[in-house]
Amino acid sequence: MRSRPIGVFDSGLGGVSVLRNMHALLPKEDFIYFGDDKNAPYGTKSEEEILRLSINDAAFLLEKNVKAIVIACNTATSAAAKHLRETLSVPVIGMEPALKPASLNRKNGIIGVMATPATLKQTKFKLLYEKYGDHAMPIPCPGLMEFAEKGILEGEEIDSFLERTLAPYKEKYNLESVVLGCTHYVFLKGAIQKALPQIKLYDGNEGTARQLKRVLEERNWLKETGEGSVFMYTSGDEAHILPLMQSLFREKIL
Repeated sequence: MRSRPIGVFDSGLGGVSVLRNMHALLPKEDFIYFGDDKNAPYGTKSEEEILRLSINDAAFLLEKNVKAIVIACNTATSAAAKHLRETLSVPVIGMEPALKPASLNRKNGIIGVMATPATLKQTKFKLLYEKYGDHAMPIPCPGLMEFAEKGILEGEEIDSFLERTLAPYKEKYNLESVVLGCTHYVFLKGAIQKALPQIKLYDGNEGTARQLKRVLEERNWLKETGEGSVFMYTSGDEAHILPLMQSLFREKIL
């Protein structure tokens, strides 16, 4: 079991940001990444459709004989993690917006939670919000993840988009910090920080990587020798998307 790879899936390219954290923390492990770019974005689909697509994504990885599956997508985690944990024989690790650490470190301002509309509507987020959202404000960002999908990480186009999206919240609320509730947004940290200067940004990638390590340690499944590998797959245009995935895997993130 130790020598088997770890499977990772996302609705597209965003999960590569989580893959980076996991690979850095577990450099001896082999990873297989699947991005369902053909069906991206998941964040505007119904919960039933996201569940169906996530089941297909997991099935693709299971065919690769993985020892664990990481859902590197907040939206897919909310819609599918419970079902996959109940039906699969391998451990399933999901994502969660980093509202807890943002809340525990809050001083006196408001916490903005940038996420897809689907993530903000789902029960899992609502339960998290009930527990840690006393001083938080959801910020739906339809259309933002598509910039990362296209490899647009900076420039006038995304600056204008973020200004339009965030201006009402900046004007009305005393934003102290912002939680990036979509793995795609991590690649856009530079642009988001530019739009929100002096505001601390949180994401859940590191916490997910640590949880993966804990799960493998508990089972004594950590790979102990050799140099880890990373293989990437997409349901979309391989000639265009795979080079972009590889480029994002090497991207320097703020």
